[in-house]
Amino acid sequence: MLWVLESGVFASGFDLGPAVRARGHRLRRWDDAWWEEGGWPARVGEPVLFHGSLATADRIRRELPGAPGAYCATEALCCSAWYPRAAEWLLQEGWRLTTVRAFLAEGPGTSPVFVRPDSPLKPFSGRVLPAVPRTAADLDHGFYYDDLDLPIVVAPIAAVEQEWRFVVVGGAVITGSAYVAAGRQAHPAPATGAPWDFAAAVAREVGLPEPVGVIDVARVNGRLRLCELTPFSGADLYGCDPFAIVDAISALLA
Repeated sequence: MLWVLESGVFASGFDLGPAVRARGHRLRRWDDAWWEEGGWPARVGEPVLFHGSLATADRIRRELPGAPGAYCATEALCCSAWYPRAAEWLLQEGWRLTTVRAFLAEGPGTSPVFVRPDSPLKPFSGRVLPAVPRTAADLDHGFYYDDLDLPIVVAPIAAVEQEWRFVVVGGAVITGSAYVAAGRQAHPAPATGAPWDFAAAVAREVGLPEPVGVIDVARVNGRLRLCELTPFSGADLYGCDPFAIVDAISALLA
């Protein structure tokens, strides 16, 4: 199969390229010029898969030929689409859906809150906002989005003790990595045992909208919770096993 990989987009330095080459698959590095000049290298009948930035993955899925092209089911991975069925597993307990405009109109409130975009494309990063007067700039308005009616999720804050990212292929967890969100780097702690089992249960009971996806797990107050479902084609995979990923996906698409 053909793997199209975008270089230099992940803070952790994760790159499937060496594993793709070692397994004898075709590899092309993504080129933004392809949008204007053509050059998308997919062949008729050959599976092709992109891995790189979220915005590119989303556009490939919508605009370019080839199957699957990109695993980036944007609409189905909006928080509002899957949070309700994941309620018993979810980190963001007591969450609510609103917009930037409506949230700012509420005033500062009485306690800090966690705020993130509803969209998995993340026009701004999730953050804790203190109970003080807030402005649109506090949510990066004007940098990556201009619409004050952007849907957002607001939830009580939670003290996250540790986080893991797991790759799911065909309903099964095939590799995982602990990570440090603040620096977007892999953590040396193994992703085995209870976190792996928890992710496997989420994959089984909550499910993913595509055959390949990513599950983020967090430990909060000693409990494992589901943090996020993420599009595979735009996910930094930290210390996940690239050979396990290449082998499992190529077998799925064979």
